[in-house]
Amino acid sequence: MSEADVIKKTKKVIGGPITSESIQKDLEAIGVKPGMVLLVHSSLSKIGWVSGGPVAVILALEKVLGPEGTLVMPTHSGDLSDPEEWSNPPVPQEWKGIIRQTMPAFDLEITPTRGMGKIAESFRSQRNVLRSNHPHMSFAARGKFASLITENHSLDFSLGDGSPLARIYDLEGMILLLGIKHDNNTSLHLAEYRADFEGKKEIKQGAPIILDGKRQWVKIRDWDEHSENFIKIGKAYKKAGGSLMEGKIGMAESQLIPQREMVDFGVDWMNENVKIRNKKAE
Repeated sequence: MSEADVIKKTKKVIGGPITSESIQKDLEAIGVKPGMVLLVHSSLSKIGWVSGGPVAVILALEKVLGPEGTLVMPTHSGDLSDPEEWSNPPVPQEWKGIIRQTMPAFDLEITPTRGMGKIAESFRSQRNVLRSNHPHMSFAARGKFASLITENHSLDFSLGDGSPLARIYDLEGMILLLGIKHDNNTSLHLAEYRADFEGKKEIKQGAPIILDGKRQWVKIRDWDEHSENFIKIGKAYKKAGGSLMEGKIGMAESQLIPQREMVDFGVDWMNENVKIRNKKAE
């Protein structure tokens, strides 16, 4: 959707521009409170045309959370991976060796996000924001528990018990899906890592990092992901009476969910419903 389209839609639905102050009111109405640990997945265009853009949204979030709160966002950089595994971008086969050899190593200060949206990309580069040191699955945080959440991010099994997701779980944090659906609810990967379903498969991925002062290509152990189940889990969670608050932030359909409850539900659902078939064996 172009910016002109967003403006047109915002004018039709809201009447005037969305502001940081109006976003604060919407956040409070959906249940965001001071002192929360809040993991935010967001789409700026779904909110509507915001005066001040992503900065205004971040200011609104931090205003409502207050000095005792902690704001967290995913700052993933999946493009720092082996080009042999890429389908998007569809680079020519003959380029892949060159890309693998010349790709800059992950740098938590300058490596941009990929596919995380404008709000997360703006947040990760702001002052006093800490970022976990993982070349594929980093998270950024600012606030009371930012250090606890972002430090010691395990290189292997990047979204499991050695990840910021698990620290948010320990802190009984909340998930805010701001114009985003459950297929992008990263916390369900923590549930996937903890679940024990048939066909669960370990994989190896690669990434360039700085190790012993020089760029090195390292192999990373992980679990194969199956986010195609996440929409089903979200619907089942709601149907089962899971705790959530729904509302609009600007024009964005949004949900506020206790992360621990969502993850625990996801583990049980996957154990009961997921069976990955081995295609080679068919």
